[in-house]
Parts: sequence; C-alpha cells; structure tokens
Amino acid sequence: MPHVDSQPGRAFQTLMVISMTVGRGAAAREVASIAGISASDRLVDIGCGPGTAVREAARRGATATGIDPVPAMLKIARWISARRHAERVTWLDGRAEALPVPDGTATVVWALSSLHHWSDQAAGLGEARRVLAPGGLLLIAERLTQHGGRGHAAHGLTRAQAGQLAETMSAAGFADVRTQDTRAGRRHLIIVEATLA
Repeated sequence: MPHVDSQPGRAFQTLMVISMTVGRGAAAREVASIAGISASDRLVDIGCGPGTAVREAARRGATATGIDPVPAMLKIARWISARRHAERVTWLDGRAEALPVPDGTATVVWALSSLHHWSDQAAGLGEARRVLAPGGLLLIAERLTQHGGRGHAAHGLTRAQAGQLAETMSAAGFADVRTQDTRAGRRHLIIVEATLA
C-alpha cells in the first residue's frame, strides 16, 4: 500500500500560499479602514498568511506583527516584505491559542479569514484579550457564508455564527461588541469587532 503523507505536500503548500496572496488586497484595505489603523497603532495579525493585511497596516504607518503556524506562509510573507516596510513589520511562528506576544502590547488585534482555522476559539479570544492594551480593538473578519456550506464554501461565518461569536466576545470581557457586513472587492465579509475595557 502506498504511503500517504498526512501533512500537505510542498506543491500543495506552494499553491495554497499563492492562492492566498492573490486578491486579498481589497479585504486588507477595507479592514484597515474599519479599524482606523494609523501610525500610533501596534497591530497583531492572527493567522496572517502571506502577510497582505500586515503590509497594509505598515503602509498606514503602524508597527505590525504577523503570526502564522504555517512556515511556508511566513517564508513568503518575509520574502514579499523584504523591501517594503521591513522596519515596521515582524513575522512570528505561532497560533491563535498561544500568541508569542507580551501582555498588553497591541492596540489592535485582528484575524482576517483565519478564525475558522482556530482549534479553540475561547483560548484564541483569551489570548487576544491578553495581548491587547486597555481600550484596544479586536476585529474578526470572515467571508460571509451560508448555512449548510461544505468544503471551501464553509470557510467563513454564517450570520448566526457571527452572532454567537459576538456573544462569546462579550462573555470574554470585551465591550462595545458589534457586527457589520461589508464588501471588499468581490468578497462579502462579516466583521465582529469589540474593544477591551
């Protein structure tokens, strides 16, 4: 019987990285605008992938840290960013449930199209709360999906799931929790945001 590798092959990872690099700019710009990112911000991007949103934050003057558990994603993020905004950007290996960031150091924490990959949502929200400074903003943006979606069509949040996430964020100690829909290019995003009291 042939050996089946449980980890994605190198070719698959390369295709995944390329597909995540293309077409993400509109979502990154929209989320950065909603968050009001400026030069005074210290951003943590959970599940940064190839770093499109991190680079957008740095372009707006913020100091940004991209965190991802996939080495191929961080490799391409570093490569793309080597000539642009390198002095304001840091890339770290890590997961939502154990962010390699000191307590209270971020003014903004966001996760763009990565929440559906978290293995423990409560732990991830707890970590976001830990690294945010008082008054800091947590913003979760996912593709709006329909109930019953399968495969890639399920990668995102339904309206009901966004409502549940908002309730979970309130229970985790976040204030001013709100949900909104927005368009970013061809993507229909649902955003749940809150502040740390």
